[in-house]
Amino acid sequence: MLATPTAESFVIPANEYRRERWRNGLGWTREILRRQLPAVGADASPDAQVSGDDWHWRLSIAEIERDAPFSAFPGVDRELVLLSGNGVRLRFNDGEMHELEPPHGRLRFAGEREVTGELVDGLTHDFNLMWRREHVSAMLWHRPLVGPMVIFAEPGTAWAVYLIAGQAEFVDHSGLPPLAAGDTAVLQAGDARLRHVLDGGGEVLLVRVTPAGD
Repeated sequence: MLATPTAESFVIPANEYRRERWRNGLGWTREILRRQLPAVGADASPDAQVSGDDWHWRLSIAEIERDAPFSAFPGVDRELVLLSGNGVRLRFNDGEMHELEPPHGRLRFAGEREVTGELVDGLTHDFNLMWRREHVSAMLWHRPLVGPMVIFAEPGTAWAVYLIAGQAEFVDHSGLPPLAAGDTAVLQAGDARLRHVLDGGGEVLLVRVTPAGD
């Protein structure tokens, strides 16, 4: 059964992201959200944000202005995607090195690993997905948006749509506002499968969060 889109889905405009220091104090990030994954039928509204470290998954945009070690996040997996800038080199203390190259280089790694970000040529902005592996699993896709895109949210599952560039709108009678570049939509179902249709042109990052083990 498909559910009618409800207020459990919402849009966060880019100008509402909260700018804060990294955990280690060596950089800045613009936090998009930090949330728990609600059980089927539980509150999935915009007001279900959590504070402190009591989150299951978190989205932010890291502002890397100088070479600096990243904060440690034990028990957390993360994926970093270059949004803008000429690239950042991730140098791990075990000798591994990976460079996020333009336009949208990416890397998935464990939050316990010690890593330093080294700028290739000037500051970068990087999309930062983090999730506590004990509670949830997460997948991230980079996709072009050329016309309608259909997204199905299963009960107990959350999606986030970050619009990298372009413009888009939901054409599914959900009442959600249009997306401008830099905005994020969060799509969550209640007790039934939810269908959203996003139409427009540009590029998106799609994040799907499911309970651990699913």
